[in-house]
Amino acid sequence: MNQSEWPLWEVFIRSKQGLDHKHVGSLHAADATMAVQNARDVYTRRLEGVSIWVVESKHIHASNPDDSEAFFDPAADKVYRHPTFYEVPESIKHM
Repeated sequence: MNQSEWPLWEVFIRSKQGLDHKHVGSLHAADATMAVQNARDVYTRRLEGVSIWVVESKHIHASNPDDSEAFFDPAADKVYRHPTFYEVPESIKHM
């Protein structure tokens, strides 16, 4: 496989400040190991991250924006699914 045939990888970085990974970009690499190394070199040059995830783009599946009304609206009438009715004790952090 030559470089022009390398698969596309999506890169997610967890910063020091946050608890979750954020999508930061994409890159081409021959395999997962190379994708992680390239992601480190490209996206964490200034000590921006503490963890890197790479996912081959072909393995990501998403909802269709044209179907968003039918896909997401049914949840609007189920307010019990949202934890807005609970009081979180002050001893619990990061909520």
